Amino acid sequence: MSTVTIYHNPRCSKSRETLALLESRGVTPVVVEYLQTPPTVSELTRIVALLGGEARVLVRPKEAKEEGILLEALDEAGLIAALAAHPRAIERPIVVTETAARLGRPPEAVLEIL
Repeated sequence: MSTVTIYHNPRCSKSRETLALLESRGVTPVVVEYLQTPPTVSELTRIVALLGGEARVLVRPKEAKEEGILLEALDEAGLIAALAAHPRAIERPIVVTETAARLGRPPEAVLEIL
């Protein structure tokens, strides 16, 4: 199996549930506590591409507002840069393989890419 990475916040119940689900399936992911080690612009760009969507799917609106991120004023590149600078506004958890990514909301959604 290819490397599986989870962008994880141990204080988030969905993130903890997703990590436990992976481990219960025999997957030992690389755990990135993204608030301690924020993803770079390059990493976020790759994640968005693997999700097959737009950067907005990674946004926690309340936290983005609290961080002063003006969603309506940003294009895709600007939003990715803002998320890299303010990781608290990133939705979690995100599970990434070499070929795909899924948000763990609900946690079972990540099983699609294993």
